[in-house]
Amino acid sequence: MKIINGKGQVLGRLASHVAKELLRGEEITIVNCERIVITGNKSFIKSEFDRKRNMVGTSQKGPKHPATSEIVVKRTIRGMLPNHRAGRGKEIYAKLRCHVGVPKEFEGKTIIEFPKPQRSKISEVKEYTNK
Repeated sequence: MKIINGKGQVLGRLASHVAKELLRGEEITIVNCERIVITGNKSFIKSEFDRKRNMVGTSQKGPKHPATSEIVVKRTIRGMLPNHRAGRGKEIYAKLRCHVGVPKEFEGKTIIEFPKPQRSKISEVKEYTNK
């Protein structure tokens, strides 16, 4: 099992790396999901998130959009995998775990850290969650 630190990582790059590892059969755990960053125009990202979260309709109608940072990360990775509801995709998706912060069970274990991105304009996922 690989434990990956999401602090300061760009969401799309991290998600594509994790999706490839999952397709190879690895079990992946991502910690510090609230510290993962989204690059781009801050006002556009926030307005899109708010638009999807505040869709008019009942709770049974879509689109359903996650509200917490770890589910945003997990959903992004899910989009890079085969069908998550059946067959191989279901087995692969079950091997992914995402956590806010570092749970006690992973303290003291080897946590993989990728090099930090070079971009200076980044927005954190936690800014867009409903509080």
